[in-house]
Amino acid sequence: MAALRVAVPVLALLGLCLGPAAAAVPLVIWHGMGDSCCNPVSMGYIQKLVEKKIPGIYVLSLKIGSNMIQDVENSFFMNVNDQVREVCSQLATDPRLQGGYNAMGFSQGGQFLRAVAQRCPVPPMLNLISVGGQHQGRVYGFPRCPGESSHLCDWIRKTLDLGAYTKAVQEHLVQAEYWHDPLKEEDYRKNSIFLADINQERGINETYKKNLMALKKFVMVKFLNDTMVDPPISEWFGFYKSGQAKETIPLQETSLYKEDRLGLQQMDKAGKLVFLGVKGDHLHFSEEWFDSSILPFLQ
Repeated sequence: MAALRVAVPVLALLGLCLGPAAAAVPLVIWHGMGDSCCNPVSMGYIQKLVEKKIPGIYVLSLKIGSNMIQDVENSFFMNVNDQVREVCSQLATDPRLQGGYNAMGFSQGGQFLRAVAQRCPVPPMLNLISVGGQHQGRVYGFPRCPGESSHLCDWIRKTLDLGAYTKAVQEHLVQAEYWHDPLKEEDYRKNSIFLADINQERGINETYKKNLMALKKFVMVKFLNDTMVDPPISEWFGFYKSGQAKETIPLQETSLYKEDRLGLQQMDKAGKLVFLGVKGDHLHFSEEWFDSSILPFLQ
């Protein structure tokens, strides 16, 4: 009994010295095209999964608009630059994020969160996980839409084919803003109001570069059997070889990397870039894969 009396104050003293256990780093997630913040089979599922695996974590699933319907509509029709500004405002005013946060984006949400990292360094994004994000854009055919949106996809496909780089389409159709046609590179560089900007196609914004390089890790997930993203290597920041649309090249062979316009070459050499591949079609993965491959970057 005497030993217990001694141990209690010693343990209490140790607790004072060590302090409370560190709280989990908050997580911000951004959904993809045709999805919403709180869909129970997509982002709602991911949120609950993370909360179950990391007790006490704060997860913010981004909603663009006042309700889920608007959130879905805005994933098609709200200017991406306006969406990014809205998200930056949400993050800046959330007291639970001010010490820093991890970010995880799905499909187009991955590239949108990269824009947040480049444009809005406060509060600081620590790790960025892009799950199927098209960092060099999407081209040709607009293969299909998720869920019950096939009729909408038909309309979007026709619109993109007719005039992806016209001012009206660029400002009001989300998918046009990351439409990258390798046979119309000059039109893309000149008229793309979102992707060409964050990929430094019209000049070097040193702030973008500095902010992206501040990430601890930039994790890119590519779906090895992807039928939605063309070319799939865009999910690893690769693209078509210049001037044609058949042969693809990895990030390390692109001018973006060789000229280090975004700092990706320096990040790669520092071990900050992580390239993960997962078998399956776009955004198809198992809970087991998520646990083993993604959770370590959130803990």
